[in-house]
Amino acid sequence: MLQTRIPPFGDVPGNGRPVARRDAWARCALADVAKMLTLQDRSPHSPTYGCFDRNHWHYKIIDFPSGMSQEFVWPLALAVTTDLPDNRYRDSAAVRDWVEAGIDFARRASHPDGSCDDYFPFERAIGAAAFSLLAGLESYRLLGLDRPDLVGFFERRAGWLAGHRESGQLSNHEALVVACLVRLSDLTGNDRWNGAIQERLDRLLSWQTGEGWFREYEGCDPGYLTLTISLLAMLDGWRPEFGLTDPLTRAVRFAAELMHPDGTYGGEYASRNTHNYFPHGFEAVGHWLPEALAMNDRHLEALEAGRGPCYADDHILGHHAWNYLLAWQCHVPERPEPLPEPGPEPGDGRRWFPEAGLLVERRGGTALFAALNKGGNFKLFRDGALVASDTQLSLQVQDKGRARTAVAHLVDRYPVTLTEDAVVVSGSFGWAKHTQMTVARMLLLRIVMTTAGRFFPNLIRRMLQAMLIAGKKPAPFRFRRTFRWNGATLEVEDRVEGANWASVQAAGLGGHQTSIYVVMSRVFTPAQLQPWRDLTPDVKALGDGQPLTLTRTF
Repeated sequence: MLQTRIPPFGDVPGNGRPVARRDAWARCALADVAKMLTLQDRSPHSPTYGCFDRNHWHYKIIDFPSGMSQEFVWPLALAVTTDLPDNRYRDSAAVRDWVEAGIDFARRASHPDGSCDDYFPFERAIGAAAFSLLAGLESYRLLGLDRPDLVGFFERRAGWLAGHRESGQLSNHEALVVACLVRLSDLTGNDRWNGAIQERLDRLLSWQTGEGWFREYEGCDPGYLTLTISLLAMLDGWRPEFGLTDPLTRAVRFAAELMHPDGTYGGEYASRNTHNYFPHGFEAVGHWLPEALAMNDRHLEALEAGRGPCYADDHILGHHAWNYLLAWQCHVPERPEPLPEPGPEPGDGRRWFPEAGLLVERRGGTALFAALNKGGNFKLFRDGALVASDTQLSLQVQDKGRARTAVAHLVDRYPVTLTEDAVVVSGSFGWAKHTQMTVARMLLLRIVMTTAGRFFPNLIRRMLQAMLIAGKKPAPFRFRRTFRWNGATLEVEDRVEGANWASVQAAGLGGHQTSIYVVMSRVFTPAQLQPWRDLTPDVKALGDGQPLTLTRTF
């Protein structure tokens, strides 16, 4: 289940300094192959032979298969070709057959134009189509298949991807599209995709900010950035003439600024709330930018210590599995010096990234990672260990006869004041996006998508994005959060003002609250064992016009 703890293995011989334990990446991924095979219909006479969506073919609780699930062919193909002494899947004829069946099911389950669905019928999801196409292309190459019908399917899907523009800016999806078109060109020897490749690559590079990160919806998500770095590193290896060295260098150096002292990465202060870490890109770039390797060394320490996230969700399990196996493949034996331990030298100072809305401040062994564009969400570390994770205050409110949740962590352009020893961010709460599917909504969506909606899937997608992901509707409460330094001691002061405290039924503060839908968010990490702080009694004691105040010292 892409475990949060990896058993230790011997170091790879290198330059005599501590080096990354190469096999740990592969063993972590291979531990999940059995689950992936459990998710697949492996019966050759079944009409859904090769399908990885167990909810569809086995439980029969979904009326169409998720196209994203067919991405699992890639980690399986890599498992077949990964040369570890105790790899039971190495050269397995059965697994090879199941990989081919998985690619073939993707072909049979796709629409005539090659597209596929992920969450609802006739969705034509670019992410699912691109992830599974790249997986199919790489698996086809790894296993040396010879199936003209599969190549024809690859070309249909690539043609659809080349001409499709999804709503929103998702850099990792755009990088996937470019990778698919390049790899299909390599397979077929056809240059018909050259124009689309250049156009989509230019579009992707235009989404890189001056700070080095690539846009994901409303801002910067360090976790998804590591996936985009991985895909760009692949493209750089396949097509050096693209000149991706500079964009990759800037992206890697930005990512390195956000590596936590304990080796964990990302979290709820990111724009999409992910704890993703894809190591392959740093390993690949490390061949010519050795400083990138220190990222993997630090993160591997976190995995070995059991601090890593759990990616065991049936829908996202495959992403990290293939990436871990690619990191194993392109391992660099010669490692740089380890990243310096937290301390007064040489890393002290403030790094403010106004485009990303992210602040990193280190003082005397204490490190603060704060999202000022999310109301001051933060993670705080001292001497290499997590001290606190904070996702701002949350209020359960009775509003117009219904229960709603007002939160102070939605993305917005909040006023920010920075002085030498203090940081202040303020603004309005927003209504959390907690819309759930109901029988009526599910029926309506099915009716719409099987009639007129199938011709306008992007319109439906934009509506769902507005409902579940992007944008903020202000709630009638205001906050001000102040970070105040006294040497290495940090004081966090919160002040919340509301016109009608009687409408607040409950209040609290936690370390992993999120309020938008992101497929790869809300995974468990050990850091989330921090308890919820109930502030309801404090709110109930307030009179009209009185502010809620909370001061904590770390």
